[in-house]
Amino acid sequence: QVQLVESGGGLVQPGGSLRLSCAASASISTFNAMGWYRQAPGKQREMVAGISSAGSTNYVNSVQGRFTISRDNAKNTVSLQMNSLHPAHTAVYYCYARPYSPFDSDKYWGQGTPVPVSS
Repeated sequence: QVQLVESGGGLVQPGGSLRLSCAASASISTFNAMGWYRQAPGKQREMVAGISSAGSTNYVNSVQGRFTISRDNAKNTVSLQMNSLHPAHTAVYYCYARPYSPFDSDKYWGQGTPVPVSS
């Protein structure tokens, strides 16, 4: 079982920034993609950002330009830099890693890290 451990979450004020990290117990070069989902209170879980093994990135439109996903293969870590946060970004953020599979549902998951955005 692959283990994903998130860190960096916590309370942040509106307008502030936060950097989330996800450390994998396996070489991240073996995954087709890694990234982040989030689940806001009362809402469905949604994909926030992803990065493929080739370096291609995807973002949900609402975070385009303010969130940046990056990968450090040497440290087996994927990070999410979040800038200009506002209360609508409040959610539990989950790291994922997808092995080679034709099914998007086939993923490993971190335990989640809360990001409350509040004054």
